[in-house]
Amino acid sequence: MGDDLISTRLAGLPERPGVYLFKDVRGTVLYVGKAIVLRNRVRSYFHASAGHTPKTERLVAEIADLEWIVTESELEALILENELIKRHQPRYNVRLKDDKRYPYIKISMQEDFPRIYTVRSAQQDGARYFGPFTSSQAVHQTLEVLRRLFPYRTCNRDITGRDARPCLYYHIKLCTGPCIGAIDREGYRNVIDQACLFLEGKSELVIDAMSAQMEQAATALDFERAAVLRDQIASINLIIERQRIVSGHLHDHDIIAFARDNGQACVQVFFIRNGKLIGREYFLLTGTQDEDESAVMGSFIKQFYNEATQIPPDVIVQHDLEEFTVIQSWLRQRRGARVTLQVPKRGEKKALLSMAHENAVETLARLRDEWNADTHRHTEALTQLQEALGLPVPPARIECYDISTLQGKNTVGSMVVFVQGAPSKQDYRRFRIRTITGQDDFASMAEMISRRFARARQSAEDEATSKGDRWAIMPDLIILDGGKGQLSTVREVMEELGVDHIPTVGLAKQEEEIFSPGRSDSIRLPAGSEALFLVQRIRDEAHRFAVTYHRKLRGQDSTRSLLDGIPGIGPRRRLALLKHFGSLEGIRNATLDQLAAVPGMNRSAAEKLREYL
Repeated sequence: MGDDLISTRLAGLPERPGVYLFKDVRGTVLYVGKAIVLRNRVRSYFHASAGHTPKTERLVAEIADLEWIVTESELEALILENELIKRHQPRYNVRLKDDKRYPYIKISMQEDFPRIYTVRSAQQDGARYFGPFTSSQAVHQTLEVLRRLFPYRTCNRDITGRDARPCLYYHIKLCTGPCIGAIDREGYRNVIDQACLFLEGKSELVIDAMSAQMEQAATALDFERAAVLRDQIASINLIIERQRIVSGHLHDHDIIAFARDNGQACVQVFFIRNGKLIGREYFLLTGTQDEDESAVMGSFIKQFYNEATQIPPDVIVQHDLEEFTVIQSWLRQRRGARVTLQVPKRGEKKALLSMAHENAVETLARLRDEWNADTHRHTEALTQLQEALGLPVPPARIECYDISTLQGKNTVGSMVVFVQGAPSKQDYRRFRIRTITGQDDFASMAEMISRRFARARQSAEDEATSKGDRWAIMPDLIILDGGKGQLSTVREVMEELGVDHIPTVGLAKQEEEIFSPGRSDSIRLPAGSEALFLVQRIRDEAHRFAVTYHRKLRGQDSTRSLLDGIPGIGPRRRLALLKHFGSLEGIRNATLDQLAAVPGMNRSAAEKLREYL
């Protein structure tokens, strides 16, 4: 692919709205954009006199191919652009950093007795979602408060109201007990509706409803119920008092401002409901270098509200947007009602924007200080490790290996990688030991090392596939979780493979001793040193990664062995059940109807399964 192909592609561009994708020589998507007229927009990238920014010049230099998708309108192009950016994560686009980690609060309204829990993505499944949030800890704290105020169930029981006894949560007032009929469907859903209003920031409506219920309970001489409601109202009032009142006439608004430095931006979002600041979140953006404020703000709004579960009628933004009209139309379509984008120049809204901007500046500065502190500690740790082990340079890439087994069964190995002192999880690898029977940690470690560097050699020999192959990256230091025995065995294997030039040490668990080839005495890193903390962290991470994989395999085996003994449950049904419910516990908690609905199952088999379990 070269200039001829690009020229051919450019000549075929239509004069229609749509989305375009730029790709490199490996077919990796570099950038996704949209255009009102594809022909004009895409061709502008390749005009020598266009006065491009350095970022755009780097992008154009890497483009080896392009494709486009025609849409009926600019609004359709915006929606498609969002989906393609989310799917491909192109490195030249402004992107939400680590957006997969953002949790949501899910309320399963499609169930007769809904549950409330956290999930990592919002689905079109009839449930209600709140989020996304940037802090899992904050979400769990919210759920703790929510459960004290509005006791909801968390179990997977089939709610019939006829269970013999409730669980512990009912006795400690954290569940209303629908399983034993202590509350009916209507009453339970009323509790959930109030929880939804509370999450929406409509606390006054919740208090009004609870006050009316309290009066009814008192009139009916149900003083215990009235006292519970009174305490709940008092708790909600305490929470309301902590919420800052920012306006007497601004009702439901999102206030969005950002600060940026060195290619990263921190966006601060204030959530104002009924004039109160009920919450705020910050989000990090990457790829903002050489982008103007309008492009950064527009990219954030499209990505954030593409995932957000609530869109207020008024969104206050810091900068004008190039795509103002189409983004506003898209927000209205997403909300199903009026949405107004505003860039205030003065007054109360401008003051709130300034406050959000100041918070974004402070958050970015705090994060930068944390990053710098981490970098300093990592640099110090690697330098100390270099000096202690006599390495020629600080070990930029460290690989650590561990073995996990139980009496020689399901033996597995783990390889974890730290780059510049920080975990590189994309490089982690798991090994299922194949050639060793029984418990032999030395031989198991040798097999794992042999397979790792055999893959590296294969990748080096095959230049066509070595680009981008993580196996081809060689370590500066190898740490084995074990003593002299593992080290001696592994060094023999490495010598056979021609990689014995890589520094390799063994780390004994008990005394934190480090054993190095050719040295009779062990090396002890100073207590409290950054190098010791780093080595311990790497070793613990390798152990965790190996044990997690071992437990997974052991759990699968135990599940299979238990299901194997059930009459009428053959291999196909067993596989279908595990695929549908995910675990033996999920199968145990399933109702009879749910079991019978699994592909390949029937009512008779489901009854036998329930009886057996």
